[in-house]
Amino acid sequence: MEFQEGRQDLARRGLPEIDAATVDGFLRAVDGAGAIAVLLSAGDPKRFPEAIDVAVVLPELIDAFQGRLRGAVIARAAEAELGQRFGVRVQPTLIFVAKGETLGLIAKIQDWSVYIDRITKLIDRPRGQSAAVAATIIPQHRGQGVEL
Repeated sequence: MEFQEGRQDLARRGLPEIDAATVDGFLRAVDGAGAIAVLLSAGDPKRFPEAIDVAVVLPELIDAFQGRLRGAVIARAAEAELGQRFGVRVQPTLIFVAKGETLGLIAKIQDWSVYIDRITKLIDRPRGQSAAVAATIIPQHRGQGVEL
């Protein structure tokens, strides 16, 4: 599957593409609905082939959390600017945001159980305990002596 096809599939699933001009409106709408925003910063799928896998998993994660998550895809041209805003250091990354606070980041493709566990912890933790500390989740096999 080409990533462009993946983007089209995400659009069919109701996931909008956002950029620096539209991200705050999207985040306000998600907050107003009482949900958590999950933004996909995919990167170049030719450089980061895992982007395709994460794009496939994102709608499934949204479904699994039964209305608690609302997703969007960051436009390629806005990835650098929004990545800096949200603390993205690795692509692809899922960014979780609520009420102006970055709750956390999950980088690369993960096992389903890791997603469920980490997302549950991110969205259920009390808000405001530590100002915008984002936990980046990187596969364990990658974190051992490998610079990313």
